[in-house]
Amino acid sequence: MTSLTCGFIGLGLIGGSIARALKEKIPNVKVIAYDVRPETLQAALETHTADIAASSIDHSFSQCDYLFLCAPVQKNDANLEEVKKVISPSCLLTDVGSVKSGIHSAVERAGLSAQFIGGHPMAGSERTGFVNSRPLLLENAYYILTPTDTVPRQKVDAYRELVQKLGAIPLILDFGLHDYVTAAISHLPHVIAASLVNLIREKDSPDSIMRLIAAGGFKDITRIASSSAVMWQQVCLTNTENIALLLSSYIDSLAAVKDQLLKRDGEALYQLFDSARIYRDSFLDASSGPIKRSYTLNLDIADEPGALAAVATILALNQINIKNIGIVHNREYEGGVLKIEFYEEDSIEKASQILSAKGYALHPLQ
Repeated sequence: MTSLTCGFIGLGLIGGSIARALKEKIPNVKVIAYDVRPETLQAALETHTADIAASSIDHSFSQCDYLFLCAPVQKNDANLEEVKKVISPSCLLTDVGSVKSGIHSAVERAGLSAQFIGGHPMAGSERTGFVNSRPLLLENAYYILTPTDTVPRQKVDAYRELVQKLGAIPLILDFGLHDYVTAAISHLPHVIAASLVNLIREKDSPDSIMRLIAAGGFKDITRIASSSAVMWQQVCLTNTENIALLLSSYIDSLAAVKDQLLKRDGEALYQLFDSARIYRDSFLDASSGPIKRSYTLNLDIADEPGALAAVATILALNQINIKNIGIVHNREYEGGVLKIEFYEEDSIEKASQILSAKGYALHPLQ
């Protein structure tokens, strides 16, 4: 691919990171951007992330081979009416939202299904905006594609190839299955984390002893409760049925645990924790566990031979023991490509200082 024109409607953390990755990975790529914030467009021009800053969704975008809808979910539907006026028949339309059913329905209503593939790059963090975007955000992250039934197969293949060029890992799913899966592994955990934090807030003593000593498992399992309230409000309002269905199942499971506790059913309680332990330890990044205390940091590395080995060598030369090391593929709510877990707190502090001095961008877990 030697010549490519990509348009972005919205240029925040995800849109900006995709645009930066395109500039870094694809020769001769041309980027056209529109954002409601003039300062964002100015920053995109100054950093050479964008070649053209459009003042609206205008005919500048008619030359695009790919058009990325990167505005907030509730804005993308409205933007489609303007997109429909300027998009060329050969352009592939996509988005970056974490819920797909709504945008698929909106695209169908707009008559654009034959040129739409939903996109969900599973990367990001609590930090938002173009200022926090970076090309390595997508490195080795899963990037889910949800093509419509009518989009040509060659369009799907070409988009998958583009995602791979950006350094991400494409996965093709039905959009309904995508929303159910993400409700289970992403949306419901946020609801649970927020509810648990609020429970402690409500049940804490007047002198806030619970908050004072909250650490370890509690901090690990509730870290994601620090995410954007507006974003998660919108997620809950757009993936409502799936979240409610899974939440009902979770409530039933909690009721069963309560019954086991009151009956002092030791065998059932043991099976609860043992089955969860076995299944959780089967995850690719099981070492970071949601319950046990972990000493973990994430950092950005380039996807090139020797990059991971270089980090391991630096730590070994400084007598720092590593418990586990690996690539993070789902980085929606934690930054960094490489995750390193240590045995003790002193090691993570020493490693942070050494790697930071070597120029690595670190993302310690909170």
